[in-house]
Amino acid sequence: MEDVLDEVVSSEDLQKFEKIFHEQLHHGKVTHKAQFEYAWCLVRSKYPTDVRKGILLLRELFNSHPDGKRDYLFYLAIGNARIKEYNKALHYVKSFLEIEPANQQVLALERQINKRMEKEGLIGIAVASGAVLAIGGLVGLGFALANKK
Repeated sequence: MEDVLDEVVSSEDLQKFEKIFHEQLHHGKVTHKAQFEYAWCLVRSKYPTDVRKGILLLRELFNSHPDGKRDYLFYLAIGNARIKEYNKALHYVKSFLEIEPANQQVLALERQINKRMEKEGLIGIAVASGAVLAIGGLVGLGFALANKK
């Protein structure tokens, strides 16, 4: 499942589906399929701004097109996890699991999101601890120099 969160769309696919989406947008009628395919590419982009745009398109689809709710929830979870909005990602996972509680792909995604949250939480603690130690060392050095004079 980790590869789903790390998978990056090819620039060719992104350009192909972006072109279809914008052509339909220009003609005033975007199909749900075109919007979904473009959003699906965007949430797999390596650029956070693209991922956010894909999330917006998926949320719009979720609110206007009930037939695809499962897919929209799944990719909303992936998109939010990719931009490290883990609480939102887990919200979408839980919403999906209310519809289909035994979906193994979504349960695996939930585990992967939780692992990333844990990993980044531990990294955050290590960085914060290192900063506190560095500041403490500087303060101690300052006191030592002040007392030496």
